[in-house]
Amino acid sequence: MKKIFKCISWVLLVAIIVIQFFHPAKNIAAAPSGYHISKAYPVPEDVQQILVKTCYDCHSNTTRYPWYNNIQPVAWWLHNHIKEGKRHLNFDEFTTYRIARQYKTLDECIDEVKGGDMPLGSYTLIHKDAIITDNEKQVFFTWCNTVRDSIKSAYPADSLVMPKRKS
Repeated sequence: MKKIFKCISWVLLVAIIVIQFFHPAKNIAAAPSGYHISKAYPVPEDVQQILVKTCYDCHSNTTRYPWYNNIQPVAWWLHNHIKEGKRHLNFDEFTTYRIARQYKTLDECIDEVKGGDMPLGSYTLIHKDAIITDNEKQVFFTWCNTVRDSIKSAYPADSLVMPKRKS
């Protein structure tokens, strides 16, 4: 029994060492995409600061990586987390979304922050600076609603409705 345990331990140790040489590509854009939300809608400096500190690591094309991203399997976990975050919302690609999606996404942003679901608790546990204050929440909500109002005034009502998915 001791031999099996020792063999398994060695195999695990070798596997842990080997995986350290395999890292996913980092989410660091070489240049701005040209489709950032600010290309279509004004983003005041105070809102920009909130987005940078609380959203951009997972919801943009540029992530500030912590030191522990150099350790596997943590890098893979972070990579998948960022990929999933960008699938839901990417501020750097925002203007590529259809108008209905832009409109709905801003509403979802409000709901996620109000519900305490964003920023993620697992993120703010380590990134204390990403905790959004009540004042910052109000600034963010006001901005989201202002952008939604500008979209609503510029487009017909039927273009703001997301098409139903086929089952």
